[in-house]
Amino acid sequence: MISSALSFSLMGVCVKTLGGRIPVTEVVLARSLVSLLLSVVMLRQAGLNPWGQRRWLLVLRGVIGTAALLCVFAALARLPLAPATVLQYLQPTFTALLAWLLLRERVGPRVLLAAVLGWLAVVLLSNPAELSGLFGPVASLLLGQRSEPLPLAGVLLALAGALLSACAYVSVRALGRSEHPLVIVFYFPLVGLVLTLPAVLIDPVLPTGAEWLALLGVGLFTQLGQIGITKGLLGLPAARATAMSYGQVPLAALWGWWFFQEPLDPDTAMAAVLVLLATLLSLRPARPAAAEDQ
Repeated sequence: MISSALSFSLMGVCVKTLGGRIPVTEVVLARSLVSLLLSVVMLRQAGLNPWGQRRWLLVLRGVIGTAALLCVFAALARLPLAPATVLQYLQPTFTALLAWLLLRERVGPRVLLAAVLGWLAVVLLSNPAELSGLFGPVASLLLGQRSEPLPLAGVLLALAGALLSACAYVSVRALGRSEHPLVIVFYFPLVGLVLTLPAVLIDPVLPTGAEWLALLGVGLFTQLGQIGITKGLLGLPAARATAMSYGQVPLAALWGWWFFQEPLDPDTAMAAVLVLLATLLSLRPARPAAAEDQ
């Protein structure tokens, strides 16, 4: 899960580098092509049948994942890197609820507290007057004046990406009972390719040399992130695993400042602190079942 957070944060850098000139569908198509090629190579090396057993659920996971990716990439094009990442990380809360409803996974108090901190971070980042009065003056003393409110369209896209990502993660947990992780990863770019190719053929935009490199980076880092998160979701309960991926938020703030000169405003800084606390809570090892029973 930690390796996937690093990979996805670098994927966000590549998407921001494109600057919105390349359509989102074309970015997802490039990502799908690179990931599909890497998946085929890895499946052949492992000697696995790529088509799996529960094909309808594998295809559904690919459809949901592609829709989530379209929303995430569109949000990254409209928002600064750090706030966009924080907003997307409502997904652990959605994942916890869906896993409890659909998979009957127990949601412990630490995961619930991590989810609450994540929600508080998103509310703070949305600049409500109440929380601005509480946190704004203290943070401003350290980091300067508050930023302008985030564009509503970008916020809604990020939230939609979070909800769809949660649905995809829960489907991965369900598929883990019958499918190899590489098979699950393989279906994601395969379905994404089928869904985005028609839109790209209608109105293609030819990338420049630097944009080709950025598109290659999107595909490479997304593939590495998908492998890490798929294996993480198969080894941990869905809610706890996705809560650990909060570590992407401070990384996004660092890359935004380093590569794009995006200032770390007070709201984003406080939100990043909250999600870092959520990460530390989720990383604490659970007590053995016997101890909990006592």
